[in-house]
Amino acid sequence: MWKRLGSLPIVKRLSRVLLAVDAMIDSSMFDSGRRSRETYENFSAFMARFHVSGLSRIGVEIACEALTMSLGGGILALALASSAFHMTSEKDWLKRADLAVTFLDRYGVEVGQRGIKHDDAVPLEDYPDYLVKAVLATEDRRFYEHFGIDVIGTARALTVNARSSGVVQGGSSITQQLAKNLFLSNERTVTRKINEAFLALWLEHHLTKREILKLYLDRVYMGGGTFGIQAAAEFYFGKSVKDVTLAEAAMLAGLFKAPTKYAPHVNLPAARARANDVLNNLVDAGFMTASQIVPAQRNPATPVARKQDSSPDWYLDYAYEEVQKLADSGKLGEDRVLNVRLALDSNVQKRAGEVIEDNLRESGHAYHVKQSAMVVMEPDGALRAMVGGRDYGASQFNRATEAMRQPGSSFKPYVYLTALMTGKFKPTTIVVDSPVCIGNWCPHNYGGSYAGSLPLANALARSLNTVAVKLSIAIGNGNPKAGRAKIVQTARSLGITAPLEDTPSLPIGADEVTLLEHAAAYAAFVNGGKKTLAYTAMEIDNRHGDLLYRHDRNAPPQEQAVPFDKVVELGSMMRKVVEEGTGRAAQLGDGREVIGKTGTTNGFKDAWFCGYSGAMGGCVWYGNDDGEPMNNMTGGSLPARTWHDIMAYAHQGVPLKHIVGMAQAPVAEAAAAGTPIKPLELGAPQRPATLSKGAVEALGSIETKIKALSLGKRGDAFQELAPLSPARSHSAAGGSRTLGGAVE
Repeated sequence: MWKRLGSLPIVKRLSRVLLAVDAMIDSSMFDSGRRSRETYENFSAFMARFHVSGLSRIGVEIACEALTMSLGGGILALALASSAFHMTSEKDWLKRADLAVTFLDRYGVEVGQRGIKHDDAVPLEDYPDYLVKAVLATEDRRFYEHFGIDVIGTARALTVNARSSGVVQGGSSITQQLAKNLFLSNERTVTRKINEAFLALWLEHHLTKREILKLYLDRVYMGGGTFGIQAAAEFYFGKSVKDVTLAEAAMLAGLFKAPTKYAPHVNLPAARARANDVLNNLVDAGFMTASQIVPAQRNPATPVARKQDSSPDWYLDYAYEEVQKLADSGKLGEDRVLNVRLALDSNVQKRAGEVIEDNLRESGHAYHVKQSAMVVMEPDGALRAMVGGRDYGASQFNRATEAMRQPGSSFKPYVYLTALMTGKFKPTTIVVDSPVCIGNWCPHNYGGSYAGSLPLANALARSLNTVAVKLSIAIGNGNPKAGRAKIVQTARSLGITAPLEDTPSLPIGADEVTLLEHAAAYAAFVNGGKKTLAYTAMEIDNRHGDLLYRHDRNAPPQEQAVPFDKVVELGSMMRKVVEEGTGRAAQLGDGREVIGKTGTTNGFKDAWFCGYSGAMGGCVWYGNDDGEPMNNMTGGSLPARTWHDIMAYAHQGVPLKHIVGMAQAPVAEAAAAGTPIKPLELGAPQRPATLSKGAVEALGSIETKIKALSLGKRGDAFQELAPLSPARSHSAAGGSRTLGGAVE
């Protein structure tokens, strides 16, 4: 054929080649189509064997939909579980939680413990059988049957709670509660509950049931500042958990639900009533008979006499987390049993809790407010006190460190500082309070009126919203978005790590922050502009007394975050807030300058006062956990009064210290030259006599020299000796100690 093609003209040869190719393509396509039809017919004939109709078809359709939803749910579950699995990525996750920490306050007085008790932990097999059964009957009856999540118990709890329109029963298993204690915070969010569920499954896979139960009993909070059922048995009954009676075991098991409410040294009748419920649970669960519990019901447990001293539990929780971070970073070596001297001032801590409770009890109904939180801090970040809520036993959620709330106008100092840093403004610069809009959003002042022209300092003192928004525009040279970015940058440089989303209402405090970070950022306004990070641990020793960590030696020094001169200008403006503006209720008198700022959010959901003297300060917050509006509470009312009452007490006997860079008034100078500061108001509680840090160290040095002399080491005694720390020297010295957007 190719010979014949070769004899033809080129055009004919090409046309025949193309015809041959076309025929080959047509033939191939025809054959492919025929084979496809045959394959489809064969497949259809095969699938016809599985044809269903009627009710069977409905079942198949449901099964298919269920399979599809299961696959989608599985993918979603893996996505949600990623954060939970990240928490368990460390190989020593269990060892990380086995610290045994004893905490001392700044004066060397023991204030509590956290972690596991290494020295006297009791094996689970040594627990009385009725104690373990009492815990299981009350907390998780199907503990040995479920896979980490008690589906039946959860469904029952949801049903009961729905009928009662409130939380009456809890549905979390013991494994879920342990997961929360080991890995999670007490934040009440859906994310935390999801992580809790996945971590419970993970724990069930990696630990035996007995190991889970033992870890739970060793770490659960039992009231009175005790963690673990062994510590609770010693605290309430003065004996080992091995020796408790059935009545005592029932009272201990009753503490799991609400350790403060049912603590026998606080409310013995409630504790006994709860213990009786536990005894009945033992019968209902089939663990004991009715006749076996009768002696315990007729002879209820009686705890040993205990003072009802409050324990700084929110503070200790936060301090324990700080110690854990130091241990994880390798700064404490391999030691697991530690003694930590805190910056905690126990007297101020107690007074803060009392003031907040008194105010909530007296004014909570009128203001429709149920919660409050506060931190007291020195300008270098030393945390003197922390109140994370009204009742630690009812909720261990720390509203000072974990809750994200809108700061309202207490955010404005970041705006004004940024404006001062541009060089365009000074405290005396005249600004105009008049209507302003960004797009369709037009903020208004509290009260709805406008002040017209006034100095910048007066605008801050009167907490004018429109001026703050106008400043954000001016900071950005007419571009409000650019201005807000610079404001966020200022807040970041002062230590605010909250998201701070870019919205037009950011300058008046619509974004959320934590109270602790907010208070630490304010410290820069009195220390000359240095970034402040809150800290609790001043010194950490191991069980042998070896010094492992000292904050002033091992922590990085404070860095200059914002210009000194601009902070001084801002301080003069914030002093005007307290002297003439919305924060007048916070004045301390006796020559002590106070700078501060009030804050009230839209709808009265949050009310703040943040302020400092030269010696210390902090933030106070009032609000409701569910975000329910309060009854017209502003930051200048109960928050400012609370700050004043706590700080008036905290400053008694504290030497006068001026705010860095602040011009002193004649009254302040006279007070500085005088002798001890008198009580700040008639009728105010008096602080117990305490020694200053320098006095404690001096007495410690004298004690060391005297000991050296008594041992005949006279030559060494008169050499320069390093003073003992206050924690070690105080007891020998014999000091007296006691164990939305903004509205305005």
